[in-house]
Amino acid sequence: MSILALITLLLKHVGLLIAGAFVLLTIAPVQELNFRKHGFNSLLFTTLFFGALGILGTYSGNAIFDSIANLRAMAVIPAGLFGGPLVGLGAGLIAGGHRFFIDPWGFSAVACALATVVEGFGAGLLQTRLKEKSMTWPVALMLTLIGETMHMGFVLALSRPFDDAVELVSVIMVPMLIGNSLGAVLFVHVINWVQAFRERKLSDYAQRIFDITNATVAYLRAGLHEDSAQAMASIIHSRLPVAAVSVTDTKQVLAHVGEGSDHHLPGHPLVTLATHKVIETGEPIFLKEREQIGCSDPNCPFTAAIVVPLKKNGVVAGTVKFYGSSALELNSVLFEIAKGLTDLFSIQLELEDIQIKDRLLAHAEIRHLQAQINPHFLFNSLNTIASFCRTAPDRARELILDLSLYMRKNLDSSRGFIRLADELDQINSYLAIEKARFGEQIRVKLDVEDGCEDWPIPSLIIQPLIENAVKHGIRARPEGGTVGLIIRRRGNELGVTVYDDGAGMPRQVMAGLKAHHDIESQFEGVGLRNSNRRLEQIYGAQYGMQISSLENQGTTITFSIPVQQQLLAKAS
Repeated sequence: MSILALITLLLKHVGLLIAGAFVLLTIAPVQELNFRKHGFNSLLFTTLFFGALGILGTYSGNAIFDSIANLRAMAVIPAGLFGGPLVGLGAGLIAGGHRFFIDPWGFSAVACALATVVEGFGAGLLQTRLKEKSMTWPVALMLTLIGETMHMGFVLALSRPFDDAVELVSVIMVPMLIGNSLGAVLFVHVINWVQAFRERKLSDYAQRIFDITNATVAYLRAGLHEDSAQAMASIIHSRLPVAAVSVTDTKQVLAHVGEGSDHHLPGHPLVTLATHKVIETGEPIFLKEREQIGCSDPNCPFTAAIVVPLKKNGVVAGTVKFYGSSALELNSVLFEIAKGLTDLFSIQLELEDIQIKDRLLAHAEIRHLQAQINPHFLFNSLNTIASFCRTAPDRARELILDLSLYMRKNLDSSRGFIRLADELDQINSYLAIEKARFGEQIRVKLDVEDGCEDWPIPSLIIQPLIENAVKHGIRARPEGGTVGLIIRRRGNELGVTVYDDGAGMPRQVMAGLKAHHDIESQFEGVGLRNSNRRLEQIYGAQYGMQISSLENQGTTITFSIPVQQQLLAKAS
């Protein structure tokens, strides 16, 4: 056979080997084996994979002068570059050992087998030096050219008779240099592409996990029930390639979305042994056979299932199930995603208890605030009313009504959300009593945009700020001053501004506020601290109060309250 014909033959076989390797690396069973560089199973699989391709490199060659023009190097050199010395040596021993045992008495058998082992191990040693940079086509090209040149040197040095070795090398050297170099370059490219594709796929799944978690957080914080389970199942099914999704508690199916909805019905008790086992053990399971699912319907489309536990405070509260069908098969990646999702879901369920504790804490703080307000304010108000009883009985009667309204609203304010109009009534009653006590020392400006009266707001969120402005701002100056309230609707938020032109905050207090953003420690007054804390607990830190103040010039407090449509009916 001529050199040109041998080159053509080897290049055809290079294409076949590369195509076969690409197919093997992209089919699901190989992906199930997790084609990576770490772990004993991956190390063993990678070694066997490259070693098998090295054997195919021998069989895809051509017999020349009692030897074989082969393509083993295009497999064993990428093996070392990809997996390091152990994988390179292992693949070299497999491919080189096979070459020796198929023709142990061939005059070039020892040289060819030894060269294959050295190429694989040498590539692995280079990988330990270059690390990730070793998997590039220039490195693969240069190393293959060097390795195959060394291979020819081994043939000349170890094969006898020497004249036959020279004649063999003169025929196979150029074809093997070209074929193996091109094959190694293409093989490295295929491996890099497959790895990049896998990473993009895993990144996509990770993004889906975050999307699912973000979409379900608002539902699961309210607990695990039929509505939250239905929302969770629908969100998962729309974002993952599964045939169906079910969510259960420990006794019944709460939701089922996808195929099989005609007989996997919400409200039905749990019947499968697998679900009961997951609830009892708290361990996830992957059922890969139809019979293991245990569905009694003969037309059930499911061929596989993943069942993972939902936990709350370490105790199983339910399960999430992914179902696979002949069209949408489940795999180990989805199994890992299911486990990751349920871990996040379990954290979200635990947040329900934290929210309950926060609400109880806020409720206790409101009661504490009421205890702060009621005795002192009531005592001073009654003294003021008593002073009007003889001189202005009609005025005293009006003040009694204001005090009655104020106290009734104050005692009822722990019920959570109230209408803005109710809070304004309480503010007006409070200011009427204070103006009666201090006369023209207190001036009031209320500017509330029409149409905001029914906006639901947390109780005792504005009135304490007005009281704080009167006590610490206006009354701290002998000449008094003005306290004002501005409320405007800004899209889906209610903008609130409370201001006064009173004593203002000392410079050191404002400097501490700007440096530490810590209302809790820098400003006196339980009313302001309580209002700010509850705003952040209910709406988030971004809705905390903004304070500006100048000593002897006054203080301005601004914040926003976002709309919550579901509270409109309750508040009204």
